[in-house]
Amino acid sequence: MTREEINKAVIDILTEIVDDEDWAALAPEEDLKGKLESMDFLDVIMELRKRYGIEVPEADYHHFSTMKGCVDYLEPHLKDK
Repeated sequence: MTREEINKAVIDILTEIVDDEDWAALAPEEDLKGKLESMDFLDVIMELRKRYGIEVPEADYHHFSTMKGCVDYLEPHLKDK
């Protein structure tokens, strides 16, 4: 997957979990965790595992604090998908 495809996939997951937020307008460095309740944040991580088989250890959750961080973390894991 390209960075753009990964970005769209994360936005799609975010939209399914919290549909009253305009995730497409999210700036790359904007704080994601501030817009998500803790259970919603965990749901995003679980959905990534379910859809793409990506195991994200709890020690790596900090990478998911921004959209840029999500894409940076996921890019090497999804390069062949």
